[in-house]
Amino acid sequence: MNPAHEAAAALLGQGCDALDPRTQKVARHVAARMHIAREVLHELDTHPTRGQRAADAVASLGGSWTFGGLFAATMPSWVAVNAVLLLSRGDTFDLYLYPYILLNLFLSMLAAIQAPGILMSQNRQGEKDRASAEHDDEVKLKAELDIMLLHQKLDALRQTQWRELIALHQVQIQFLTRLAGGRAAGAQPPENLPAGAPAGRSPSPESQRSKGPKAQRPKGPKAQRPSDL
Repeated sequence: MNPAHEAAAALLGQGCDALDPRTQKVARHVAARMHIAREVLHELDTHPTRGQRAADAVASLGGSWTFGGLFAATMPSWVAVNAVLLLSRGDTFDLYLYPYILLNLFLSMLAAIQAPGILMSQNRQGEKDRASAEHDDEVKLKAELDIMLLHQKLDALRQTQWRELIALHQVQIQFLTRLAGGRAAGAQPPENLPAGAPAGRSPSPESQRSKGPKAQRPKGPKAQRPSDL
């Protein structure tokens, strides 16, 4: 049986074929004991197309303080230059002094060019967010399955140790029972114990010989002192 199918059946309670592709991928990584974490954003940004790079550049510039400062400085400058030209020469480079038709045309063109770039950049960012969220789900699922597998291993190890401890305890009980029975048999007083002997102890042959008649030393001639000579 395939290890991925075994892992899916043991941890998820379903066959590997009944799972979605991302869960099957996680089951294969768990069965092979391989890591699943990777740099998702780096993989998406490895080979961007020219349009994607342009969209990112437009969105980066349009959402910056630099663009805001340039835009805020351009409009008052446009109005001021046209006002000065009107007062000094009686004519302006804008077709109409108010409502500044040429300025409105440029702003409309800028919005028409900038809006698709910002939308494309937002779509790419949405793809990155979805890929990152899916990757986070895969990592979390694998971590959960690894924890479940670790719990199963600990439970199996604990049951094995309990069986070994119980068997060892039974052996110790048998050994203590035999030891206690041997001591009880050795503590009984022997038969035909002589009177006066302490209970549980028999007189040794050495003690019996020591209690017999003392041997007398032969008396020889008395040694003479030097003064008697």
